Amino acid sequence: MAAPLPAPDLTDLVIRMDGVSVRRGPATLLHDVDWRVELDERWVVLGPNGAGKTTLMRLAAAELHPTTGAVHVLGERIGRVNLFELRTRIGLTSAALGLRVPNEEMVRDVVVSAGYGVLGRWREEYEGADTDRADSLLDALGVRVLATRTFGTLSEGERKRTLIARALMTDPELLLLDEPAAGLDLGGREDLVGRLARLAADPDAPASVLVTHHVEEIPVGYTHGLLLRDGGVVAAGLLDDVLTDENLTATFDVPLAVARRRGRYSAWLRCRLRPGVSAHPARDGGDDARVACVAYRCAEQGAGRVPPGRRWWRRVEVFRRNAAWASTCHSRSTAESGRSGWTGRR
Repeated sequence: MAAPLPAPDLTDLVIRMDGVSVRRGPATLLHDVDWRVELDERWVVLGPNGAGKTTLMRLAAAELHPTTGAVHVLGERIGRVNLFELRTRIGLTSAALGLRVPNEEMVRDVVVSAGYGVLGRWREEYEGADTDRADSLLDALGVRVLATRTFGTLSEGERKRTLIARALMTDPELLLLDEPAAGLDLGGREDLVGRLARLAADPDAPASVLVTHHVEEIPVGYTHGLLLRDGGVVAAGLLDDVLTDENLTATFDVPLAVARRRGRYSAWLRCRLRPGVSAHPARDGGDDARVACVAYRCAEQGAGRVPPGRRWWRRVEVFRRNAAWASTCHSRSTAESGRSGWTGRR
């Protein structure tokens, strides 16, 4: 008789997934996912639409059972624990949660009612310490002046920050943020990302997982990354090791370049380039590289290898007139670099 398998060591793990798959009918939402999140880590989950990010978050929030594999959250295995009790230890914010908040609910009540795990205050009784904590969290997120407003009168950014305050109300052991910056304008996004960076820097803050589509929304202080595509893991590990040109290109299925500056990331579409022309014209070389890149794009469109776009075709004549100059730039770049082949470089 085979010996029983030893119990997994969950001492420092807040999330552990082993061989996890989720299927709904003929569709496979996640497949063969292995993932570990430790107590002091801050994770970012990136991927295109339909990659399985929301399904992954629902597993971590104890809202969903895996079809196969094992999911442990805060030391408890999903399927062998009282999920209602486990969920009180998890702070979650998502667009779906925001849609369930009654528009007439007062902002302070949206936050304080997290203590009972309800949406919409009714006959619950709260102590002064509860309302004080709710006000403190609203203040930390820059929306305390809105405490007596109704939720339905808030802007999208104000709603996002209110829901994050609610997620923190119960002092959770795990914080899950599902696209917290979605729908925000530039100012609102940067304000929220800055506040999340301060939260990430707090040594008493819980382990956190943030889902996003955009590397620009990753706060400073986040340590690890998980890339998903078609329900499978493309890469996982330390953020600088995961966010590479190759991994992002494989994840989003378009040629992407990524750079980090002052702790923040940015990504952009990269062209197939002539030898010696940088894939990073703004960083490495200015107009020569940029014109050669765009001229090559127009040439590929003319040959039918790239679907034409109106913006590009409006510029075709300009680059035809400048073809000789672009060719000279390309020749000079080739001579200086000594590189050969069709390539871009980081």
